Amino acid sequence: MQDITTSGAEAVNLALLLLRAGVGAMILAHGWNHLFGGGGLEGTAGWFASMGLRPGKLHALVASVTELAAGVLLIVGLFTPLAAGALLGVMLVAWITAHRTNGFFIFRPGQGWEYVAIVSVVAVAIGTLGAGTWSLDGVWNLGWSGWVPMVVTLVIGVGGTAGLLAVFWRPGRTTSP
Repeated sequence: MQDITTSGAEAVNLALLLLRAGVGAMILAHGWNHLFGGGGLEGTAGWFASMGLRPGKLHALVASVTELAAGVLLIVGLFTPLAAGALLGVMLVAWITAHRTNGFFIFRPGQGWEYVAIVSVVAVAIGTLGAGTWSLDGVWNLGWSGWVPMVVTLVIGVGGTAGLLAVFWRPGRTTSP
């Protein structure tokens, strides 16, 4: 008979792996699409500039690389609170610059904020829980969970968002990407 504690820990590790891998793959694909899909980096830069993120090309590149890096780190479960904080930051910037005035539902014109809201909550949850033992954090004993990594996730995500928007966000002005 299997020990209930062991089976419960395995279930938690499996759930964390599925959550990390799913969200990590999603944001990795998102970053890849910003760089290489549709209009590529130039198209993403123009879109970012149209939302007031100046210079558009810098922000398109930084956001895309952040999404790629956070995706990989979440998938493998390495430096999880930092990766979750990076994901949170990207989502909060998207929420504020692109989605906040479009209502809740994603299917509304201009796309509402439900998607970025739920991904933000998931990022904080992953940062708080940690990657689990089925991760590189677990293998190398880098994992921690609780209040401290939650605060780290929030400081990186919310602090990074506040700093970026304070310095670079200038909505309503039109300039080249």
